[in-house]
Amino acid sequence: MKLREFVRAYIDDTYGDNKAFNWQRLPGDGSKRSFYRLTSNQGSFIVMANPPVERNAQKENISYLMIGKHLFSKGVPVARIYRCDLDHGWFIMEDLGQKKLQEIALSSRNSLDMYKKVIELLIRSQLEGGEGFDPEWCYQTERYDRFVMERLESDYFLVYFLKGFLGLKPDLSELQCSFAHLASQASLAESNFFLHRDFQSRNIIINRGRIGVLDWQGGRLGPLQYDLASLLIDPYVGLKEGEQEVLYEYYLRLLEERLPGTSGSFTRYYPYLAIQRNLQILGAFSYLGTIRGKNGFLAYIPPALQSLEGLLRRLGDPQLYPLGNLIGKIV
Repeated sequence: MKLREFVRAYIDDTYGDNKAFNWQRLPGDGSKRSFYRLTSNQGSFIVMANPPVERNAQKENISYLMIGKHLFSKGVPVARIYRCDLDHGWFIMEDLGQKKLQEIALSSRNSLDMYKKVIELLIRSQLEGGEGFDPEWCYQTERYDRFVMERLESDYFLVYFLKGFLGLKPDLSELQCSFAHLASQASLAESNFFLHRDFQSRNIIINRGRIGVLDWQGGRLGPLQYDLASLLIDPYVGLKEGEQEVLYEYYLRLLEERLPGTSGSFTRYYPYLAIQRNLQILGAFSYLGTIRGKNGFLAYIPPALQSLEGLLRRLGDPQLYPLGNLIGKIV
C-alpha cells in the first residue's frame, strides 16, 4: 500500500465519494518526518509520514501514538489521531490550525495575554499529563535525568556548537566540572511531571484563540521548570527580559494555586534547568545548520547565545564560572 492509497481509504470512509482534496506539503522544521495538509470544501486534516526504516523511527512513532492518545484523554489540546499505520509510519490526524505562536508573537505589540493562556495550558498539561503517564511509551529516555542533561545536552553543546560550529578547543577539564555541577543542581528538582521537552513557539498553534500543541513524541517525566524555560527563552521569539519576568511570576502564581508551597523549590532550580535548555538549543541549532544543512536555524544562534550569557551572569554560581567566562568571550 502507498501513502496516497492509505489516505484515500480514510477519505472514502469519512467523506464518502468526495475525493477533491488538495495536498499541501508542510515544512518539517528540524524533523525528518513529512507533513501534508489536505483540504476540501468539507474540511481539512493533517497527514504525517515517518517510515520506520530504522528502529529509532519505529519507536518514535509508537511514542507519538501512545503519548498523543494519553494527552488527548487528559484534555490537553494535541491533535486527535484519526487513523495510523505503524508498519508504514503513517498518521492521519486533526488539523489544529496554521498560525503558530511565533508568528503571532512577532506580529503583535503585546502578546503577553496570549502567552498567559499558553502558560495556563502548560501547567495543566504538566500536572494532569503526568497522571497515569507510562514511561514505557517513551522512545528516548523514560525520564529527563542526568544522562539526558550530560549526554544529550551538555555534550551536544560541546560537540556541535563549541567544536563543530565555532571550531574551538576549550579546556575540557574545567568545562566538564561546570557541566557536572549544572546537572547535579538541575537534577535536584522534583521530576514526576509531564515534560514536553520542546515547548516553544513553533510547536504551539493559535487558532481563533484556541491553543494547540504539536510534537509531543519526545515527552517523558521530568521537572516543571524545563518546559517553562523552553517557552520563555525561546530564541524564535526573543521575549524581552521584562516580559519573561512577568510571565515567570504569572506561572509561579498559578503553580501556588495548584501546588501550594512549591514555588520556592521551583525558583531555586529554575536557572539551572533554563541553562540546560539553552545548551540544548545551541547544540541543536548548530547540528541542524551545519550537519543537516538547514541553514535557517543558524540565524537563531546569536539570540540563544545572548540568552545563555544572561542566565549564567544572573545566576552567578562560582562553579559555573568556567562556562560563563567562555560564553562571555564568545559573545
